[in-house]
Amino acid sequence: MNKYWLLTTLVCLAQIPAGAEERPALPRGHVYFSTDFEGADALKGWSGKASLGPGFQSPHSLCVERPAGSPAGSAAVTFSLPVEAMRGYLVHFSARIRAENVSAKPQPWNGVKFMAPIVTADGRLWPAAETPVGTFDWQSFRFAARVPLDAKSITLHLGLELVTGKAWFDDIRVSVGKPPIVVRPRPAAGPVYKGHNLPRLRGAMVSPDIDPESLRVLGQEWKANVIRWQLIRRGRIDDPLDLAAYNRWLESALAQFDAALPFCERYGLRVVLDLHSPPGGRTTSGGYAGSDHGLFASAACQKRFVELWQEIARKYRGAKAIWGYDLANEPVEGVVEEGLADWQELAERTAKAIRAIDPVRTIIVEPAQWGSPDGLKDFQPIDVPNVVYSVHMYVPGAFTHQGVHGGKREVRYPGEIDGKHWDKAQLEAALQPAIDFQKTYNVHIYIGEFSAIRWAPDNSAYRYLRDLIDIFESHDWDWTYHAFREWHGWSVEHGPDPQDLRPSPSPTDRQRLLQSWFAKNIPPR
Repeated sequence: MNKYWLLTTLVCLAQIPAGAEERPALPRGHVYFSTDFEGADALKGWSGKASLGPGFQSPHSLCVERPAGSPAGSAAVTFSLPVEAMRGYLVHFSARIRAENVSAKPQPWNGVKFMAPIVTADGRLWPAAETPVGTFDWQSFRFAARVPLDAKSITLHLGLELVTGKAWFDDIRVSVGKPPIVVRPRPAAGPVYKGHNLPRLRGAMVSPDIDPESLRVLGQEWKANVIRWQLIRRGRIDDPLDLAAYNRWLESALAQFDAALPFCERYGLRVVLDLHSPPGGRTTSGGYAGSDHGLFASAACQKRFVELWQEIARKYRGAKAIWGYDLANEPVEGVVEEGLADWQELAERTAKAIRAIDPVRTIIVEPAQWGSPDGLKDFQPIDVPNVVYSVHMYVPGAFTHQGVHGGKREVRYPGEIDGKHWDKAQLEAALQPAIDFQKTYNVHIYIGEFSAIRWAPDNSAYRYLRDLIDIFESHDWDWTYHAFREWHGWSVEHGPDPQDLRPSPSPTDRQRLLQSWFAKNIPPR
């Protein structure tokens, strides 16, 4: 769980119904725009103040500067892209950038900007590359964005935002990453596969450091009947591509799980085994290795990803307490290296490898980006039986994550949040992609994570969770709250004071809410 306040800057998605294509799709790699800033018209079409400087292995690049000591502000140049030809496509953006003496970012999204703002009927989206500060030599930067079908404009944006320093940009390229998703509904052929015979699975995500007594409390006293167990690699990772170090960590993580598994069965808890940290992941702002970087940039990491799930499938074949395997937590695909599988393909390849070993275990698949509901707009069911699809719900991030990454702590629900009124109807609208995916493809949905920070004002977190669970229940979705006895910020056993790290002496409204739903559970047999 991480970076939900950035979701709308990372990806925007679109689908086309089957039979609605008006023209042949542009092929992958089709170039919408490219420039190396050479020639007499190097800056033609660009708006804003910039100059030409020495390029990457060439005479010229585009240069933007804000001298040290300049008042707070930004400097940028922009170029309009052909939005009509880009609607519905996953678009790849790449550039070479170098910088000199770029000052610290006021916010993580500030700094050297290589960005493509998109204007839609509902507002603006801000897909962008992540860039460092300070001084660095020429480096390659890339990002990807799905352009909505209702996009009105898309603009290439290069510059410096709320920082000082100097940046050079060269070898800009904008190209087709994937054509629009074509929706082909799957007719219902019997009951939807859920992977269990219970009316509902309701529970919580737990830390791998949880003790047997806490599992007993959750299962026997609170009456939860499922947990989501994280195989999570915490701390600084110097080399994400060091698979020997990764294997050592995984061995220890599985040993920790092995010790807890008998207690899960004893206390009536089905288990989702969640690979929170696949091979190749970089350390996220949440302090753990994510599902990114090497997973889509290294053939060795993709090979190891498939292999480790084969090993897990052999190891736990027949394990009664395990409900399913969650292949990768919140995958972040970005731009996939040439010759490697994107998440759709990698998930299917991995699921088939598991299915060859274990024909019945539930396989759980989250979409890119970040497992968000919108990610299902850019995903299709994989060609493997006994699969459940999962999303995480932290929208709107300005409410659920207030104070987690800094910023204000006075955002209330229901109410006006980032210029939009958020209430139960708006939450259901945010979950509409999951509702549509369930109905279109006749599949089961599992909400693997959802939460709101405990210090949201005026008991807002309780109201948010109450409305979400009502929505989940109305659509027959299984769910696990994030999280039980993990970090105090998400704990329903702690009160609203962020400075008070002690559990509340009496149950909070949030705790009573969860327990009221858990009381409806039937234990696994």
